[in-house]
Amino acid sequence: MNADKLRGLLSAWAALMTEKRDWLIELDSVVGDSDLGLTMSDGFTAASEAAAASDLTDVGKLSYQAGKAMATAVPSTMGTLMASGLMNAGKVLKGMEDAADTDFFQAYLEGVQNRGKAQIGEKTFLDGLQPAVEALKQGKTPQETVEIAWDAFQHTKGMIAKHGRMAIRGEASRDLLDPGAAVAALMMQGYAGIPA
Repeated sequence: MNADKLRGLLSAWAALMTEKRDWLIELDSVVGDSDLGLTMSDGFTAASEAAAASDLTDVGKLSYQAGKAMATAVPSTMGTLMASGLMNAGKVLKGMEDAADTDFFQAYLEGVQNRGKAQIGEKTFLDGLQPAVEALKQGKTPQETVEIAWDAFQHTKGMIAKHGRMAIRGEASRDLLDPGAAVAALMMQGYAGIPA
C-alpha cells in the first residue's frame, strides 16, 4: 500500500458506496435509521477527495488526513467508526511510503474495533472485515477475499446483535443481516478491483 494505491482504493470505495447507496439504505431501514447509504457514500467521497487533493507520499499521513476528512463530513456513529479505521491506519503506517496491504487492513480493523468496543461475533462491521483480513494474511488473493467477506456478511444472519439499534431487538435480531458487515464486503470488493 503506497499513497497512489491508497488514493485508488479510496476512489474505488467512494464509487462503490455511491453505487450501492440505495441498497445500503434499504438494509439499514430494517434495523437502523436508514442513513447508512448516505453516510458511506458521502464519507468515503470526502476521504477520497481529501486524498486526491493531497501530494503526500507518506501513506500513513495520507490515510490519517483522509480519515479526518471523513470524520468531519459524516460525524454519525458509522461514519466515525470508518474514519477511525483510516486514522488508526494512519498512525500505524506513519513514516512509510510503502506498506503491506495486510498491515493497512489490520490497522483499519483495529481502529474500528478500538473505537466501537465491539468484539468478533457481535454482529457488526468487524464480522464482515475480520475474516477477509485473515484470508489476506494467509495469502488469499484480493478476489478470493471478496467471496469470503460476502459469505461473512451472509453469516451475520444467525448472530444476536450486541450494539446499536439492532441490539434493542435482542433475540429477534438473529433473523437479520448486519448492514455494517455489508459495508465491509463492499470495501473488499472495491479493494479487489484496483490495480495491485
